[in-house]
Amino acid sequence: MSLDLSQYPYLAKANTPEDLRLQPRSHLPAIAKELRLFLLNCVSQSSGHFASGLGTVELTVALHYVYNTPFDKLVWDVGHQAYPHKILTARRDKMTTIRQKGGLHPFPYPAESEYDTFAVGHSSTSISAALGMAIAAGKENKNRKVVAVIGDGAMTAGMAFEAMNHAGDLDQDILVILNDNEMSISENVGALNSHLARLLTGSFYNSIRDGGKKILSNMPPFKELASRAEEHLKGMVVPGTIFEELGFNYVGPIDGHDIETVTDTLINLKKMRGPKLLHVVTKKGKGYEVAEQDPIKWHAVPKFDHTTEKFPEKKPGKPTFSAIFGNWLCDMAEKDKNLMAITPAMREGSGMVRFSQRFPEQYFDVAIAEQHSVTLAAGFAAANKKPVVAIYSTFLQRAYDQLIHDVALQNLDVLFAIDRAGIVGADGPTHQGAFDIAYLRCIPNMMIMTPSDEVECRNMLYTGYNAKQPAAVRYPRGAGIGAEVEPEMVELAIGKANTRRTGEKVAILNFGTLIAEALEAADSLDATLIDMRFVKPIDVEMVIKTAQSHELLVTLEDGAISGGAGSAVQQCLQENKQLTHVLSLGLPDKFIMQGTQQEMYAELGIDAKGIIASIEQFSKA
Repeated sequence: MSLDLSQYPYLAKANTPEDLRLQPRSHLPAIAKELRLFLLNCVSQSSGHFASGLGTVELTVALHYVYNTPFDKLVWDVGHQAYPHKILTARRDKMTTIRQKGGLHPFPYPAESEYDTFAVGHSSTSISAALGMAIAAGKENKNRKVVAVIGDGAMTAGMAFEAMNHAGDLDQDILVILNDNEMSISENVGALNSHLARLLTGSFYNSIRDGGKKILSNMPPFKELASRAEEHLKGMVVPGTIFEELGFNYVGPIDGHDIETVTDTLINLKKMRGPKLLHVVTKKGKGYEVAEQDPIKWHAVPKFDHTTEKFPEKKPGKPTFSAIFGNWLCDMAEKDKNLMAITPAMREGSGMVRFSQRFPEQYFDVAIAEQHSVTLAAGFAAANKKPVVAIYSTFLQRAYDQLIHDVALQNLDVLFAIDRAGIVGADGPTHQGAFDIAYLRCIPNMMIMTPSDEVECRNMLYTGYNAKQPAAVRYPRGAGIGAEVEPEMVELAIGKANTRRTGEKVAILNFGTLIAEALEAADSLDATLIDMRFVKPIDVEMVIKTAQSHELLVTLEDGAISGGAGSAVQQCLQENKQLTHVLSLGLPDKFIMQGTQQEMYAELGIDAKGIIASIEQFSKA
């Protein structure tokens, strides 16, 4: 799949930032216009993140034009903003492979390009990473510049402010660009602030400010007066008091789609020393009207016909596990007014839209603040409410201390609905839900459940909700197997497995939604199949009984083998002095790259074919 470059005459001359910097500045608007069109054409063919990249086109062009990348370091936050960056850094011809197996990584990834200075996928990491680079650059003394671009709500996370507090205290030479795409900017406000940005970063203003400070530095009363005067002057025209208090020189807001203003401002900022914050206001989905009107819908898109501005019509299919959770949440809230549902900025992804509309007083979106979401739940539980935290597996990692210290240590009644557990597919290693079983299993007081289908998922959510202890239900991205879900909820017997098929010699102990693959393998090998359901507490009686009646136990999970459910089985056997061969199948000790779920199951040997092959090979050894 390739794109005809003849319709991009200006962009064709800017395959790398070095090429871009050779172009006349007067060409930058045309390059930005073609870059936006190229992004539209390639993502519509390949699928991927869309609206965020449309909003960063002018900023990306200006950054690579003004700064000497890759010598100067550019650190992106919330990596789905970085598609224009990839296009301008010698990856233009591979853009239609993004998020596909063997194709471009979905986010900045240093192993892919020297222009990707830091691997990102989770948010709010850019300022901390850039500060480390800035301190190192200062020790090099080569005048290397470091810029962090943070946006898409990532400034709501505490880590960003921790980094800014540190950077301001150290007085390091670093530029933080706040890409504010959560509101539009009117022409009048934009023009005024563009003028102010130029003024406040210009040499005249800074020479007066710095010179005045030097003259008055030995006169304490006047120094304090000058400082206050500057604060009041800037306070009247610049809404950046909080950043100034953190030690940053705040500039903006400016119109992030006015490439002349952005370029002028960056040129002036490049000359300034110390910590600086540039507030750039952009429009998510800029240049594609339907994406501007509904940036949530157009945040990440399937392949689509951009001339019709419509997604392919979806055929009616099986409900997703996220939808199963969302429906359960509404049903549970009907029964219990003490239910409090929490999400760290994942309302749509976690299936909570209907709940947020029907039960707004019981719904809490805490923004990108995973640590806060978990301790907020702990506070609810301590006050006799019934908190449910809906969170992706990969994002729960960010709140691990809170999970241990604030929830489990106090044995608080918090239910974790862990979405996107296991292989998530195209988002790659930053988003694979590989580690939740392993990192949860070692925590005292935790109950961990792995449903094999939609019915089990609903009943396990109900079981965990009523467990009166910390409980987690992990389920994958995508649709279930089509099991018929009944309105009635059943509380399961805790720690009890379910035999699905009886065979000979080999027993497959399944944890989670690979049950269909396990059943196909069991039928082929005439093996016993047990749906274990609970990782913790594990069904000790079932494990021992099965070990005594079979020659080989095969554990199957879509999580990390190291410390995972297979480890729980082996630990159970060891503690009960059962000597049995065990083959553990799951995710190996490496980070799993992008690809569809089925492609990765096949590559990792956890589809039916791979399970059969592994068992046969193990039996021959």
